[in-house]
Amino acid sequence: MNNSITIVGHVGKDPITKTFKDSDNKVVKFPVAVTEYSSKTDEEKTMWIDVDAWNGLGERVLQCITVGREVVIFGRLAINTYPREVDGITVQMTKPVIKLTSFHLCGKKPVTQSEETKEDAPRKKLAVV
Repeated sequence: MNNSITIVGHVGKDPITKTFKDSDNKVVKFPVAVTEYSSKTDEEKTMWIDVDAWNGLGERVLQCITVGREVVIFGRLAINTYPREVDGITVQMTKPVIKLTSFHLCGKKPVTQSEETKEDAPRKKLAVV
């Protein structure tokens, strides 16, 4: 495959689904934050990359991927073009996106707020009679 890309990063938002009226196709979209490191400075930069997962793969994404999860993304790089009005003039904007072909989950599952409160709650001691 001559157009392939692999990134490792953290999911920035829970995936959202977009369905199309004219067909049964649907796409699941989510952003991934990738940290860039400079060899010349100690500066870190975060680059946000949009990911699109179509149909059945999108269903798997909805089941597995949540905000904060570390993921390895495999796909192909595409450029989305869309119109945008700037100062009363419509211009064509472009944005890179990864069309997902597969993914792997990494690290621990992120702790949700409801799970945090369960951990913080005082534990009841059992009385021995």
